[in-house]
Amino acid sequence: MIATLLFCASIITLGQFGFYYWRTRMRSVSALPVSDRVRVAARIPTSTVGSHDFQAILGVYNSVPHLGGCTDRFRAIRTYYAVVVKLGRRIPSMAKWSEVEMTSCSRYVAVLVDMHLERNLASAVQMPVK
Repeated sequence: MIATLLFCASIITLGQFGFYYWRTRMRSVSALPVSDRVRVAARIPTSTVGSHDFQAILGVYNSVPHLGGCTDRFRAIRTYYAVVVKLGRRIPSMAKWSEVEMTSCSRYVAVLVDMHLERNLASAVQMPVK
């Protein structure tokens, strides 16, 4: 019984550590600059990426070819974004936090899409012309 509880506590602690590590990494990537090409492609009219630009940026990602790598790379961030949106809507005291997190998610995806576009351009340049 005690061994089972200790095992469960260890798994929960490991899961929390993994989540906090992932979130810290997401926040650090979201602090990187977002290129104009991503904002233009996502039809974001402002000079900054906001909390509600998430789906538009994912639309850009889904519309470009995948010249290598996984096509479902954003499963975790999509899930996190959906949870944050629901928390912000259902718990009014979390609305501001939710808005900040949604902006971070949008910026994170924008940076990753920009990296994806850059990799595609590099791959296209390396392709032999026949």
